Amino acid sequence: MTDSIMIPAIAGDGSLYPIEKMQAHLDGQLHLAVSVFVFDGDLLLIQKRASTKYHCAGLWANTCCTHPHWDETVEDCAERRLSEELGFTVPLTRHQTVEYAADVGEGLKEHERVTLFSARVDRRTLHVEPVAGEVEEVCWIAPGQLARQVRERPEDFTPWFRIYLQRFPGLSFADAA
Repeated sequence: MTDSIMIPAIAGDGSLYPIEKMQAHLDGQLHLAVSVFVFDGDLLLIQKRASTKYHCAGLWANTCCTHPHWDETVEDCAERRLSEELGFTVPLTRHQTVEYAADVGEGLKEHERVTLFSARVDRRTLHVEPVAGEVEEVCWIAPGQLARQVRERPEDFTPWFRIYLQRFPGLSFADAA
């Protein structure tokens, strides 16, 4: 299903403690995460998750997202995951931290405190190499087209991506990048 990776969970008093990633998802335990949004103008780079992912397989999501490893900073985590999923790194701007909970199917739950990151790039010079087993395909999409697709076929998009789009119409948090 997934390898045994320890990630930072958040206790009731706000302290962090290590928890196995799958256990966090089975229990719906609050844990740290990152989400990255890469833009070229108003176009957003989105990815279709690999069909072999343990949850939300084959669904469209933001540029990339993941959980920091235990004792990894959110900044290092965001940079690492861009490379691991899409084969590139770019300077990232850190934005606010948000929290959400969602059922992601197969008896798994996400309950995340997510630090959002963005980047501005020129897609003509950005070399995107989706990594097999992580990403099936990528697409640059305009806000209106994305909103229409999510409205018409919400089941094609991950729960967290739909939550971000609902909470941040136009993904305005990225304007500061």
